[in-house]
Amino acid sequence: MFQEETLTPKLRSNLDTDFLKLIAILSMAIDHVGSAFFPQYPVFRWIGRLAFPIFAYCLTVGLLYTHDIKRYLIRLSVFALVSQPFYIFAFHPWDWQAEWMNMNIFFTLLVSLLAMWGLHTRRWWLFIAMFVLASLVNFDYSANGIILMLIFYLCRNRPALGAGLYILFWLPALWGGDLEDPRSLIVAGHAVNWTVFGMLSVLPIYLPTRTGIKIPKWVFYGFYPAHLAAIGIVRVILKV
Repeated sequence: MFQEETLTPKLRSNLDTDFLKLIAILSMAIDHVGSAFFPQYPVFRWIGRLAFPIFAYCLTVGLLYTHDIKRYLIRLSVFALVSQPFYIFAFHPWDWQAEWMNMNIFFTLLVSLLAMWGLHTRRWWLFIAMFVLASLVNFDYSANGIILMLIFYLCRNRPALGAGLYILFWLPALWGGDLEDPRSLIVAGHAVNWTVFGMLSVLPIYLPTRTGIKIPKWVFYGFYPAHLAAIGIVRVILKV
């Protein structure tokens, strides 16, 4: 997504983004497998909460380092459109119309990146328009992607402050659980909203790593529709 600049870093959190994206796609796959085949086991969904914040962080890195933001946006747009039928196929293989207006995660990432590009280039109208759009349209995570990217962007040179604000962002989940929701974490009779596990992504995002992992960017893009297609095919075969 970007070319690293080691001499003058544009942000001071983790730049090992291939490693981060690997964590994100694996946790996302676990989440989707759990949602499709093992809804009675919430641990799959809990693990999946790691993915979205990491994707939002990697978008922020991409915004700061990409040499061609328009190509970046076009790439996201293409994969958002390509992935939509696979997204529906994976989770509603028997009723394609049921979720047609529920947008896959690439649309959320696209709108979030557009908003932050507007902020970065002082196109305030674009930032406001994308924030309103994300709040009103049925995107995964609503406008939370923009809020997370704001934290990463505004605190790009102050990682301690960024980590603190990131943790604060998730604290309301401690009181937002539902005892009737099987995904909730129950602690001493108190329901914690299952999204709280997104807080754990603070560790890979703000603790620098140097794994040396290099994976072609098209692998990360292609993995999303490919794993959704695989889930849908297995569901059709097993009739679940």
